[in-house]
Amino acid sequence: MALYEHVFLARQDLAQAQIDALAEIATKIVEEGKGKVVKTETWGLRGLAYRIQKNRKAHYVMLEIDAPAGVVAELERQLGINEDIIRYMTVRVDEHEQGPSAMMRRNERSDRDRGDRRGGGGGRGDRDRGPREDRGPREDRGPREDRPRDDRAA
Repeated sequence: MALYEHVFLARQDLAQAQIDALAEIATKIVEEGKGKVVKTETWGLRGLAYRIQKNRKAHYVMLEIDAPAGVVAELERQLGINEDIIRYMTVRVDEHEQGPSAMMRRNERSDRDRGDRRGGGGGRGDRDRGPREDRGPREDRGPREDRPRDDRAA
């Protein structure tokens, strides 16, 4: 049997219970076709790069599947009929990732960063720019009007 990663996007107005039900439906389809779902990850409500069927956001769900090709075709057929699914994509992989996927690791990292900023310091902006003294006081750089601009004759 082949290994697949299947990601589907569900409408933004669905509740989490409905998202879980959609994942269960997909799992049931795979298992009926003599395959198995190795792992299910819900990535949450995320913004889309562009509107899809008037949706600006979507719930992302990823399934790692070990099944024959016919099962994947049936899964995609059934999801294409479902009005709650706005997009899906299945990719064949050589092996499944161990541990959480890259999206889940990214979410954990952004949660940590967000916590640092609320704590009052130590965030990324403080490290990149350096202390205020290193940049010099505003007066030393001169007033804005005296600095030449590209779009104005010098």
